[in-house]
Amino acid sequence: MTRLPVPLTEPALSAQNVVHGFFGRQGGVSTGLFESLNCGFGSDDDPAAVAENRARIAAALGQARAPVLTVHQIHSAEAVRAEAPWAPGAAPRADAIVTDRPRLLIGVLAADCAPVLFADRQAGIIGAAHAGWKGALGGVLESAIAAMERLGADRGRIAAVLGPSISGAAYEVGPEFEARFLADDAANARYFARTSPDARPRFDLQAYVLDRLSAAGLGTVATLARCTYSEPESFFSFRRTTHRGEPDYGRNLSVIGLSGDGA
Repeated sequence: MTRLPVPLTEPALSAQNVVHGFFGRQGGVSTGLFESLNCGFGSDDDPAAVAENRARIAAALGQARAPVLTVHQIHSAEAVRAEAPWAPGAAPRADAIVTDRPRLLIGVLAADCAPVLFADRQAGIIGAAHAGWKGALGGVLESAIAAMERLGADRGRIAAVLGPSISGAAYEVGPEFEARFLADDAANARYFARTSPDARPRFDLQAYVLDRLSAAGLGTVATLARCTYSEPESFFSFRRTTHRGEPDYGRNLSVIGLSGDGA
């Protein structure tokens, strides 16, 4: 009997009509650098293994017949609406997806960037956003919320949950990176810290994302408070892979859907 991966979940998103899960690296069939639940077709992993991993995620959410839709992520503020499955290789270029259709699982890939899942459970409208520093700064979270509102969501009812992503302690950046955020808003200085006056800054992406979500006036903002970099057995991490000198890395998948007959 196939052992399905176990998702991380958050009560703020749980409802009879909503299924969701933040999945790490355990519970799949990939091997080597991609062991085991790699869900990124953009990696050099065997595409058949990636497809099987995604199918296992759908089954783990009780939606075995539902397609898992992801976009071609480009670190943008673009949000798209999913109304039906798109053809293989034809995923839109964007960094957020929203839908009001049952039996579609929408998700985002990440390997340090911040995955955020959204739900207006009353209206039956959901969303998923991939917020790297560039997308978060550019407004991808706000784009996802606005796209949900166009479908009829009320931001005062929307719950948003931040999934596993790199923590501030592990995210060392350069002074030019810091300068870009300070140029956007001097108050962004609070997201940068140094271990000594002459040290390179460290950026708290999680705090930045949570504060932008809170500023958007959502009904609930929550976080799993998990660090992809510091938990190698649980999550893939681009930065950890880079520090180890490895040639490629797996991708974690965060998924949300409106429940239907997926058995």
